[in-house]
Amino acid sequence: MQAILSNAQHPEYGEVTIPFPIGENEYGRCLELLGKMEIGGPIKRDCFIREIQHGPSILQQLVGCNVTVDELDYLAKRLDSFDDRETAKFQGAAVSCGCHGIVDLINLTFSCQQVTIITDFSDLEEIGQNHYMDLNGGTARAEELENLDGYETALLLIEGGGRTITPYGVVYDNGMKLSQLYDGRHFPEYFYESCLASVILSLPDHPMEQETLYFPCAESKIARTLRRLGAERPEQCVAMLDTSEISEAVRGVFEDEYPLNKHLETLNALTRCLQKFDGQALEDFHTVFDTVWPETPEEVLYLAEELRDFTVVPDISSAEEYGWFLIKESKNLDVDPKLEAYIDYQKYGQYRIQEEGGHFGDRGYVAYLGSKSEIRSIMDRNLSERQMNQSFWQKRNPSMKMGGE
Repeated sequence: MQAILSNAQHPEYGEVTIPFPIGENEYGRCLELLGKMEIGGPIKRDCFIREIQHGPSILQQLVGCNVTVDELDYLAKRLDSFDDRETAKFQGAAVSCGCHGIVDLINLTFSCQQVTIITDFSDLEEIGQNHYMDLNGGTARAEELENLDGYETALLLIEGGGRTITPYGVVYDNGMKLSQLYDGRHFPEYFYESCLASVILSLPDHPMEQETLYFPCAESKIARTLRRLGAERPEQCVAMLDTSEISEAVRGVFEDEYPLNKHLETLNALTRCLQKFDGQALEDFHTVFDTVWPETPEEVLYLAEELRDFTVVPDISSAEEYGWFLIKESKNLDVDPKLEAYIDYQKYGQYRIQEEGGHFGDRGYVAYLGSKSEIRSIMDRNLSERQMNQSFWQKRNPSMKMGGE
């Protein structure tokens, strides 16, 4: 849908048409357009709705009202996930329950699935089945529906009264109570799109007032979420990683070793990088991570941003295997098959490892061929630590050999 918004206090500032739901890539631009009219704040309802186009007709009640842009976006996301029957339920329930205003309508999206709406009386069997599922959370096992007398169930519903006739159908509320999940400021958790990580934020003195960030997100959403909580800086909040599609090792750097509330922007940037990776690139990233041993969230981000400049060869652990890979599999060298028996794969592998400054890890071989000094310093530190560990263990166990020797 689209909404035409303006500043009610200054109509001379003009108006802007915003599409809802707002795409993450368009969010910053929309705020910029609203900001030119001195509206679009995260808390004050300063967006005057002049017109709503293409959305469910019940939303016309919002025309002439002030809302926040995030409220309208959240409501649009909730409605965007509804099918036709759910939309009919929402609109019918809004009439039967007398819901008015953005807060009621948002809360209704969490309650309206409980009602039964009849838009066509021609198939009583289907009406009965739908009513049965409405009473049971919207689902039912196939055998339950087979054993159900849908016709009789529909007749009992219709003859039982308690209906409200609306422009959208005949509504039976089934004892529905309007949800109070949205308090007019803090949005309930809702996964509209897939995300790589979600973080729940709250203030220490108000742990029940929570907001959820879904990463990756538009950068401005972090600051706006903090404002709704009453915080100016992330460090003032308690941050908890709620869901995550990133590996346990990467998650541990953010969650266990460093305070998450100080690295929200870094996590956002990292998930934006990871979201662009295909399956092979993601495997390469994990190989680089497990080999290079980044110690801070910023170092993890460096690796993701510079992944294209890494050479990654999985499932090898020695210079000989790397030499064999370079000559036999990479096709970088054109070697006469008659000479292959005379090639010293180990020596060539050692030469290339030294030239590239590469490392072997549990997942394979990794070398950084870029020019970023930050990556070089991480690699150098890694090598130094491994040499120290190797020296320590060899002193303790003189017969033990490490690193593929």
